[in-house]
Amino acid sequence: MANKTINPTRMELTRLKGRVKTALRGHKLLKDKRDELMKQFMDVVRKNRALRRRVEEGLEQAAAAMTVASAVMSPEMLEQALLYPKQSVELDVTYRNVMSVNVPVYHFKTRNEDPTEIYPYGFAQTSGELDAALEALGKVFQDMLELAEVEKTMQLLAQDIEKTRRRVNALEYVVIPEMQQNIRYITMKLDENERGNTTRLMKVKDMVLQDAHNYQ
Repeated sequence: MANKTINPTRMELTRLKGRVKTALRGHKLLKDKRDELMKQFMDVVRKNRALRRRVEEGLEQAAAAMTVASAVMSPEMLEQALLYPKQSVELDVTYRNVMSVNVPVYHFKTRNEDPTEIYPYGFAQTSGELDAALEALGKVFQDMLELAEVEKTMQLLAQDIEKTRRRVNALEYVVIPEMQQNIRYITMKLDENERGNTTRLMKVKDMVLQDAHNYQ
C-alpha cells in the first residue's frame, strides 16, 4: 500500500522516478558485486580445502616423528634440547583489496636463512627423529600461516556477502516496490485531479453557454 503521507504532486512524482532509476542501477551493481564475491569465495574455499589437507598431513608427520623422538630420548633431555630456540620469526601483515574487502596477507621471515638454525641443540645427545620432527614442523609452518590467511579471507568475504545480500534484498523487496507503489498512487491522484478539473471546466463552460443563451 502506498505511503499516504507523500505529497501527490508532479514534483514529487519526478523525484520518485529519479530515485527508482537510481535504486535499480544500485540494485544491479550490488547483484554483480554479490555474484563476484561468491565466485571469489568459492575459489578461496577450494584453496582452503587443499591447504588444510596439506597442513594436517604435515602435522601428522611431525607428530609421528616427535612421538618416536620422545620414545628414544628421556623427557629431561628432550626438554633441555628444546629449551632455548636459536631461530626467531617476524610476522608482517599487509592487506589486499578483493571487491572492496580488505583481506590480510601474512609475511614472515626468520632471523637468518640458515636451515640448520632451526635446531637449538647439539647433535651429540639427541636423536635423528627429533631432527626429523623439527624439520617437518618447519616445512608445515608456511602452510599453516597461509591457511590462517585463507580462513580469515573466507570469514571477511562471507561477512561482506551477507551484508551485500541483505542490501540487494532490501532494494528488491522493500525499497523499490514501495517507491513504485508511491509512484502509482501519485499518478492515480494526479489523474483523478485532472479528471476533476476537466469536469469542472466543462460545467463552467455549460454555465457560461447557458447564461449567454438566456441573455440573448
